[in-house]
Amino acid sequence: MSMTRNKEGTMKSIPLNRQQIMEIIPHRDPMLLIDEVSELIPGERCSAKFYIDPCREIFQGHFPGEPVLPGVYTVEAAAQTADILLLSMERYSGKIPLFLGIDHVSFLQKILPGDTIELHAAILKERQEKGIATCAVEIYNRDVLAAKADVTLAMR
Repeated sequence: MSMTRNKEGTMKSIPLNRQQIMEIIPHRDPMLLIDEVSELIPGERCSAKFYIDPCREIFQGHFPGEPVLPGVYTVEAAAQTADILLLSMERYSGKIPLFLGIDHVSFLQKILPGDTIELHAAILKERQEKGIATCAVEIYNRDVLAAKADVTLAMR
């Protein structure tokens, strides 16, 4: 991952493409739900994007004639954004992120085929000695908050 310092001396991230994302997290198609990272500051925040491809097979059954992205996909994309944030930190690099829990989930807007969602994750709390962290993730669709959740992960 490429990091640079800005003129103030603070860390500034460089966007990541899909290949660079796969160098950080272990997910692969069809379960890799992050297409690009627009901002990543390890241990601080991660902003990512996911294009909802209308050709995804899931839309044949959810729902015929009125397709909507299933909430479990939204939650998984949120978890993967948190995974990138955590696994980009040296202490968790190369680990497998395991989903421990999710709290305070709200689905506020439909996410439809053809949409591109933006996900923003930040660490809420961390237990380094156990390799467990909780991240707050907000999911936006067309600049409107579509969903939010607190995701807890174990780095193994």
